[in-house]
Amino acid sequence: MSSGDVKHDYHLVNPSPWPLLGSLAVIVLAVGGVTYMKGLFGLEAGTWWLLAIGFAMVIWVMTGWWREVAKEGAIGDHTPVVSIGLRYGMILFIASEVMFFVAWFWGFFEFTIYESARTGSTWDATNPLYADALAKFNDWPPAGVETFDPFHLPLINTLVLLLSGTTVTWAHHALQHGDRSGAKLGLLLTVLLGLGFTALQVLEYSHAGFTYDGTLYGSAFFMATGFHGAHVVIGTIFLAICLLRLMMGGMTPTKHLGFEFAAWYWHFVDVVWLFLFAFVYVAPYLIMEGGK
Repeated sequence: MSSGDVKHDYHLVNPSPWPLLGSLAVIVLAVGGVTYMKGLFGLEAGTWWLLAIGFAMVIWVMTGWWREVAKEGAIGDHTPVVSIGLRYGMILFIASEVMFFVAWFWGFFEFTIYESARTGSTWDATNPLYADALAKFNDWPPAGVETFDPFHLPLINTLVLLLSGTTVTWAHHALQHGDRSGAKLGLLLTVLLGLGFTALQVLEYSHAGFTYDGTLYGSAFFMATGFHGAHVVIGTIFLAICLLRLMMGGMTPTKHLGFEFAAWYWHFVDVVWLFLFAFVYVAPYLIMEGGK
């Protein structure tokens, strides 16, 4: 049956190798990561080539798969009904990402309140846990940890990310109103701000007064901010691809789901950073300064 004979609003996807290839790529990436960190299959820790192959495979699958999705949209397969399903899918994906970061915040708060118990100390079991929570809160950050001053480099990074949220919104509204030059400029600025945020994060890490494996604070800090940084990198790539498609003549005021999803994702990254800034940077710093 030819495409002209289709009488429904749904897109029946053709058989594709990308799901299987994507699964294999992720397996190679995971095994490569374990090998690099701990050693595996007779390979010593620090062996990097398997991890590099995994990264290359993932990028190849992403490039090929997303190219096919973009082509489907260009030829009209993304009908209004299909677009609604894609929007629901993106919303659920972002919701899963929210719960991912909820887990990190949960762990960080638990470490904050019960740090002494997690490091092997004991408490009086006859006292309700919530009764002595505030007393244990004063043990955080752990002794010897010099936290970042949140009102220096972290505040600059916060302003950079918030500014990028305004530029991506500007770009989105410009595209909706047919202003392609404004959309390109807004997207370009957003990508540059995303790169700037990542560069400042690397600079910040180089001046950290604690390590990942030294304290609970260090491990919680680097895991939470590190995963957020990874999301910033992913979002920057997402926006850069949208910019490339826009410069090549793709996307219209009424058909730009990819750009819309990239903007949603970027705003999610912004909001997560605000919580990180408040609870991982500002709160420990104020507690430490108050205890001096």
